[in-house]
Amino acid sequence: MVTAIVLPVLIGSAGVAIDLSNMTMQKRQLQDAADSAALAAATALANGKVTTDAQAQALAKDFVVGQMANSISASDTTALKNSTTVTITTTTTATSKSYKVNVNAGYSMSLTPLMKVLGQDSVAIASNSTSTSGISEQRSAVSMTMILDQSGSMLADTSTLDPNKSKCAKWDESGTQITERSGWTTITEFSPCYIKKIDALKTAANLLLDELEKADPSKPAKYSRTNAIGWNNIVRSSSNFVWGTKDTRTLVNGLSGGNGTESYAPMKAAHAGLLDSPAGSEAKVQAAAGNTKLTKYIVFMTDGNNNATSSDTNTLNECTTAKNTDNIKIYSVAFMAPAGGRGQALLRSCASSPSYYFQAESMSDLVAAFQKIGQDAASDKTLLTQ
Repeated sequence: MVTAIVLPVLIGSAGVAIDLSNMTMQKRQLQDAADSAALAAATALANGKVTTDAQAQALAKDFVVGQMANSISASDTTALKNSTTVTITTTTTATSKSYKVNVNAGYSMSLTPLMKVLGQDSVAIASNSTSTSGISEQRSAVSMTMILDQSGSMLADTSTLDPNKSKCAKWDESGTQITERSGWTTITEFSPCYIKKIDALKTAANLLLDELEKADPSKPAKYSRTNAIGWNNIVRSSSNFVWGTKDTRTLVNGLSGGNGTESYAPMKAAHAGLLDSPAGSEAKVQAAAGNTKLTKYIVFMTDGNNNATSSDTNTLNECTTAKNTDNIKIYSVAFMAPAGGRGQALLRSCASSPSYYFQAESMSDLVAAFQKIGQDAASDKTLLTQ
């Protein structure tokens, strides 16, 4: 009788000992899984590997299940995934963003048959973990000068039809207007019309400025200052450095072609405008606005060769000093320039690297080049550090 009475207690005690050991081990493993899942989700959000709360929640749940897959049964794995909850809190300030991820994981652990003697089939196992990760934004301000060729050859046609005109005047690559004689009549307009290189340049330059505005949409701008220089045989027009793009667009949209090509004067002016030494220089103006990190750019565009070879030498010397001494990034664009000519060679040499040189053989190439430059400069403006 004593044995009959004591035996269930002994069996139950053995079951308790076994299941208590299992519970302790699985509780520890589940806690580790929840900790890892919370950290992984918070880090993925901060790094941009996931961009929505739903993606981060799915990542955390998969992480918990993956960590526990070798320790629990398939049915418990399914129950664990269904019962796990992930809560994400995002905090955004002017200069930073942080993500707090809370993972609450749990499931019912099946007990050994010995515990059935005591009427217990399962026991709840649960864990909770919270992790925070974030990013801070280090604003890199932009100061950019565009030096844009408006020589006579920029009046020549591109290969892109102009859908808004049925007849128009035409110029050759030397900037000379094309005419024909028909009896006593001089014909000065022809059909079909093609978009002129100078107009293609205006479209492309405005798209570059659009990219800067997307990255710095404040009115007035807080991080980007721009200006432009229109040139041919001399500096024809130059806008002052201003916050944003408005004045630069005004100059760009007013460009008109004519005269020869001499790139040294505009390159020298662009370089001087970005130097740090003069009072009121770009670095000082940006610093006064609270922008301690500044990236300076020159965008150098031409469609041909300088009239004098000395201009090539002087321009390249200016480019070299700007790049190597004054840390100015130079993009260069050859627009329908003579293949293998001095102009292409100069632009390649002036560019900060081969990836900063663009050879545009059509209007679409030019538009793509200027848009890419704008996107690159805009992406440099905000650097994220975890």
